[in-house]
Amino acid sequence: MTQVNTEAVAAFGDDPVHDGEHGSPLKRVIGPKLLLLLIIGDIIGAGIFAITGRVAGEVGGAAWLPFLLAFVIATLTAFSYLELVTKYPYAAGAALYAHKAFRVHFVTFIVAFAVASSGITSAATSATLVGKNLLIGFGQFFEGVPQDANATMFAAIAIIVVLALINLRGVGESVKFNLVLTIVTLAIMAAVILVGIIAIANGNGDVSRLVVFETPEDRGAFAAVTMATAIAFFAMVGFEDSVNLVEECKNPRRDFPRIMLTGLGICAIIYMLVAVTVIMVIPPGDLLNPKNPDAGILLDVVRIGAPGIPVDAIFPFLTVFAVVNTALINMLMASRLLYGMARQDVLPRVLAKVLPKRRSPWVAIVFSTALAIGLVVYVNLNSDDGVVASLGGTTGLLLLCVFATVNVALLVLRRDKDGTKDAFRAPTIIPILGGLLSLALAGPWARSREDWLQYEIAGFLLLIGVALWLVTWIGTLLHRRSSRPSRNVGRS
Repeated sequence: MTQVNTEAVAAFGDDPVHDGEHGSPLKRVIGPKLLLLLIIGDIIGAGIFAITGRVAGEVGGAAWLPFLLAFVIATLTAFSYLELVTKYPYAAGAALYAHKAFRVHFVTFIVAFAVASSGITSAATSATLVGKNLLIGFGQFFEGVPQDANATMFAAIAIIVVLALINLRGVGESVKFNLVLTIVTLAIMAAVILVGIIAIANGNGDVSRLVVFETPEDRGAFAAVTMATAIAFFAMVGFEDSVNLVEECKNPRRDFPRIMLTGLGICAIIYMLVAVTVIMVIPPGDLLNPKNPDAGILLDVVRIGAPGIPVDAIFPFLTVFAVVNTALINMLMASRLLYGMARQDVLPRVLAKVLPKRRSPWVAIVFSTALAIGLVVYVNLNSDDGVVASLGGTTGLLLLCVFATVNVALLVLRRDKDGTKDAFRAPTIIPILGGLLSLALAGPWARSREDWLQYEIAGFLLLIGVALWLVTWIGTLLHRRSSRPSRNVGRS
């Protein structure tokens, strides 16, 4: 058996001696501070810029409520992830947990590919936002800069290619770049909140708007809140990406519990402050109609609170820093997950190839980049609701299904006592609630009819996954047959 296969068996728990701290060709360069910034940078970014207006369109001034509910659901599943990642500190995350719990090769593969696909759809969403804002920003200085859908599509493709090149440089460079982008993002969020506070202090805000509940005429309050929470869920995902970088963390069992919960708490506070600021400063009727729809509703807060700032010239470029951060981490996660599963013979082995010096999984990076570009083109040609809404919703849909699987896997794996000595332990009620609520938000009742395209996109991606699974299965079968000794060997 080759070294890769030995590590694959160990990663699935068949070698109790293997502790996950050694044997990986990936560099352990992520300490607690970098891990915290990676989690914050992944959660805070595209979500708050892309969906605040859409959430408000479902529930009016009560837009803070769906964000709060989305945070609660995400936190429940975060506890399940913490128990599992400290018990099994290996790359592959949810797919590894599903494999250990159910021992069905096809289920393992589908979960793995669903997680990777969620990262790719999220990166494609973020790249589209970046492309839009860059075109808007350059359009303030140069006449004739195109702003149409095709121009945005090509700009998004260029962004995805640039991110792939950064990713190829290695995880150390990618995470350090993330550090810079995260600091810029936090500064932008702080500026929006500060400007909003100034606007409210100057009489341009209304606290009573926080309880103005407005829903579309054809929906009741419960349906509106459910749909808004499903939309808001996109803003709270990202913490699970860090699990797929566990083999590049210096001390995962010590760092993950406190860092993940700290990161989630910080992000929840920031999102709630931003949502409350937007609702109080912008009149309810204007929440769905920002002055510049492509740039998002946050710019209108700055316009009202600081009218002297040339927001149209500055803010689109600042938004780029915040959103590209999300895209970078998503592509980083997706490529590492594909690499990890290839090492474990769940995906074609070619995806596990790494650059000799950089130690970055170059085939997995190229494959995930090609998928992201294909998604941007496909949705741009087939969606009337917009690339951001369709791909962002698909990200949430895929992860809700994965979260439900992770919560069930945790309950099953409670019977496995290996690795529990130093592992985090979540109360039993948490994975039960996390699984039920995740499934509730994944159903068609949590989406409008126009958003059902998300199921089509998710199904298309999973079909690609099934095709890869078949290739791997057939290849493994042929290899076993060719390696089987002939019955005539040894006969005279």
